[in-house]
Amino acid sequence: MPTDIKTIRSSGVYCYLVTTSDGGFVLIDSGLSMGRARILKELESAGCRPGKLNLILITHADPDHTGNAAYLRRMYATKIAMHPAETKAAESGNMLYNRKSQASLTRTIFSIFKPGKSDRFTPDFTVEDGQDLSGYGLQAKVVHLPGHTAGSIGILTMQDDPSQGSGQVLFCGDMLMERENGPRLGYGNPLDFKNSLEKLKGLEIKTFYPGHGRPFSIETFLKNFWPTSL
Repeated sequence: MPTDIKTIRSSGVYCYLVTTSDGGFVLIDSGLSMGRARILKELESAGCRPGKLNLILITHADPDHTGNAAYLRRMYATKIAMHPAETKAAESGNMLYNRKSQASLTRTIFSIFKPGKSDRFTPDFTVEDGQDLSGYGLQAKVVHLPGHTAGSIGILTMQDDPSQGSGQVLFCGDMLMERENGPRLGYGNPLDFKNSLEKLKGLEIKTFYPGHGRPFSIETFLKNFWPTSL
């Protein structure tokens, strides 16, 4: 079934509410806790009520992506899934946990947005590279994309866009961020990013949905990273 995607922008972070084949929803990332009212309003307007949210998928454990996950799990009686390498960071609220790069920018951001105890959580289950999500009504698979964090993941699925036709889309978290001059890598480990970029080259992706910035096409992606391949 083609995927319907609702973009929710809250406090500078993009979360995505995806309609599932059973009439439910999957939420990809949950935003900062300070943007909770916006998230709740958008879920309500989409018809996503308790019992209708099949799953919350977390691309990585930074607080701007996990801030509402624990609250929404309680509110909507749903489950949270993420890569196992992100579990300790989500449990402790420490975005520096298991991070190879601990730049001053990262430490500063963490000091400002450190999650409170009520916003920390243990995922209900973890997901690995290539894992099928059809059991949650979503014809999609998990793509492990380390770089920004060790356990960063993307979600690869299909979308039917009336203006552009069908094609695979990737929710890429903070691996890629859309900027004025095109998509750029998030901050993190250069070698891991290099390997993840090579993995993306082997996937048939039409559109990228980043955690920060607007969606962008595969043509824009290639122009910024492999201009000679066009």
